[in-house]
Amino acid sequence: MELLAYILVDGLIYGAWLFIVSLGLTLVFGILNILNMAHGSLYAIGAYAAASAVGAYFALGGEAFPFGSYAAMVIGAIFVALILGPLLEYGLLRHFYGRDHVILVLVTYGVFLILEDAMKLIWGVTPLFVSEPYSLLGNVEFGPLYYVTYDFLVIAVAILVGLGVWFVLNRTKRGKVVLAVIHDREMSKTMGVNVDRVFLISFTLGVFLAALGGALTAPMISVSPSIGVNVIILAFAVVIIGGLGSIEGAAIGALFVGIARAASVHLLPEAELFVIYLVMAIVLVFRPEGLFQKTQARKI
Repeated sequence: MELLAYILVDGLIYGAWLFIVSLGLTLVFGILNILNMAHGSLYAIGAYAAASAVGAYFALGGEAFPFGSYAAMVIGAIFVALILGPLLEYGLLRHFYGRDHVILVLVTYGVFLILEDAMKLIWGVTPLFVSEPYSLLGNVEFGPLYYVTYDFLVIAVAILVGLGVWFVLNRTKRGKVVLAVIHDREMSKTMGVNVDRVFLISFTLGVFLAALGGALTAPMISVSPSIGVNVIILAFAVVIIGGLGSIEGAAIGALFVGIARAASVHLLPEAELFVIYLVMAIVLVFRPEGLFQKTQARKI
């Protein structure tokens, strides 16, 4: 029983930040119908921005109030979203709406390559370490093991973010407008909805979620340009398991991936990545559109 409890806790910790990143990916696909290959790079830039913001915060005397470093991390993610969200959506992606999905995938893959090199030009190739926020909250004893309290803070943030996005989409007037755009863009335009603005805000929110996931994981890892490659693969696994465009699916998919990885780490470390793809393959065999793929309206 103890081993099962450790697997569940480790799976929740791993799945929490992955859910935030995957939520941005599935949100952009659900609203804009774009499979954003550059999402992993946006995650990495968020991690770099958070590391830089926290470093600058402490360099300017933040030791007097170290908890302000958490605000610096979020501000870094917001800054990334406000700069890159409008730049990519308005300056590039808007010109490809209505094209074949393959073209959009190639365009976003090109953005991914550009951003990967841009990170190296701005921050270099030497890994960045920003561990101060990770150790501020101390540890939590769980049986014979100790967990860093920051890990549970990430779980709490993931829950709040997921509930917040769900509430906005399903319980607010603006959310109903977004759902109308998802259902039928042309009809929404004829009803006076500014679809271009909906796309801009939605894509910027997706960028923010990717950057926030990177910002939250920055204190837990060494930040380097390669981290975006691994994350986009895992995020795709999550949204494929859960179903593209589904918030509930992203949550369940992240939980599946997190627990599968944790079980593998504890029981069979050599098969860590294999187990994740095995879960994805099993889901695809029985549910090719994912666990929570919503029924699409048939247009006549």
